[in-house]
Amino acid sequence: MTLEEKLSHLQASSMEEARAEGNAIIDNYREALEKVFKDHKEEMRWQAETRIKAEQSNARHMLNQANARTQLELKRKTGKVQVELKDKIFKEAHMLVNEYMQTDEYEAYLVKSIRKATEFAPGEDMTIYINPSDEPRLSSLEKATGTRLTVSSEDFIGGTRAVIRERNILIDNSFTTLLRNEYDKFIFSGGDGIA
Repeated sequence: MTLEEKLSHLQASSMEEARAEGNAIIDNYREALEKVFKDHKEEMRWQAETRIKAEQSNARHMLNQANARTQLELKRKTGKVQVELKDKIFKEAHMLVNEYMQTDEYEAYLVKSIRKATEFAPGEDMTIYINPSDEPRLSSLEKATGTRLTVSSEDFIGGTRAVIRERNILIDNSFTTLLRNEYDKFIFSGGDGIA
């Protein structure tokens, strides 16, 4: 082999070795870049999923707050309407009570109420009050019940009140108290059956 051939062969094998080394370096670099790229994609996917979950949670929270505010406002408005209706109903009830007080049945009710009070504590010292508007009925009620009655200085719409001072007992059958008790107990039931 001549020197030129040897040089040519040396040059060719050096070039081949250099190419193989360069290709190996490039392959290693490519693998490293692909791993970095894959890790970066994985990190970005994880961050995106985390961000989406956080936004979904935030959106649910905001929706729940909006629902709560709406329900609270609806309950407030419903409560206001219910109070207005309740007041209207009891205003009408008051008018019906006034009409009832003009009937004979009302006088019979007073007699019955007075008798019940005297039967509750027979023989005890008791003051039975009638409403000032019932003063014209005083003598007929005393005659019907055989009981001395007192006209109250306080207007309690109608009905009777009896006081047994020795035992600190009040038998309150006044229409004011009866209407107030019914007003306090009165509840509108909703369409869902919940009061």
